[in-house]
Amino acid sequence: MIKDKYPIERRYINKRQNVRPGTRLTSGTPGFLVAHDTGNPGATANNHFTYFQNLKDRSASAQTFIDDTKILEIIPTGTGPDPAEKAWHVLYSVTTDNKLFGGDANDIALGVELCYGGKIIFAEAYKRFVWYLAYCCDKWGLNPLTHIPSHKQLDPARKRDVDQALATVGKTLKDLLYDVVAEIKEQPAAITPPTTVQLPANVAQALIDDYVSPAWFVARKAGDQVATTHLHNLANNLRLAACIPLQPGSTAPFTQLPKSNVQELVFRWLSPGWFAAKQKDDKTAMAYFNNTANHLRAAAGMPKE
Repeated sequence: MIKDKYPIERRYINKRQNVRPGTRLTSGTPGFLVAHDTGNPGATANNHFTYFQNLKDRSASAQTFIDDTKILEIIPTGTGPDPAEKAWHVLYSVTTDNKLFGGDANDIALGVELCYGGKIIFAEAYKRFVWYLAYCCDKWGLNPLTHIPSHKQLDPARKRDVDQALATVGKTLKDLLYDVVAEIKEQPAAITPPTTVQLPANVAQALIDDYVSPAWFVARKAGDQVATTHLHNLANNLRLAACIPLQPGSTAPFTQLPKSNVQELVFRWLSPGWFAAKQKDDKTAMAYFNNTANHLRAAAGMPKE
């Protein structure tokens, strides 16, 4: 899976028995993940951080809150350097979690909350929610199809999450689980670097004759030693990229053309020539300048345009 698709923000609430007791999960690493929604439409991850940071009159919390802009861990989960800690997100008196997973969710699972409703863009929040669940499953070797119960599954008499948030866009828990599976299978797009090829000798010589040499003579006449040296080196780089010997009787192994040389040749001479040809509607000349620029790009290992 793509493990750096979204950043994970870790900003922990203070340790207090009713929200963050500060004790480790008894399983060490999470044994399963409980999919929640906040049941508080419009409230963001930051809103929930503030709420639980200040909560005093009851025991409740979850480790992670996800909205359309961020993934926020307010209690350590083990995804970062801090070991996973308990949160109070499923009642101990409800024993479905014990029957299914051999322990209480508060002790061996993470509570992952989906923020939804109001101004929260559900599609963006959902993508982050799916990715985070996939990331956790991948990290700890959990099967999404069997190890991500919803809160409703664990406490059906009292709870409707995460199903109620999913239903607002016509999705089901099954859809969520299969989306998590697909996220785990997703791989980064393979980027194939452009192939570097030899610059045609006639292209190199034409550039030297038409642009580089005339500019060299102007710089020499002006006594501009820096410019004459630069243009001399530019001409030699073109020769090397075209395997044209620098000295009679010598051989010239292929040398990739520096990208800076390509940019200079294109912007200093070829682009102005192309625009002048365009104004005259001279398609032959336009094609010449475009093809020459692409020969240069190929010789520098740059993509064609």
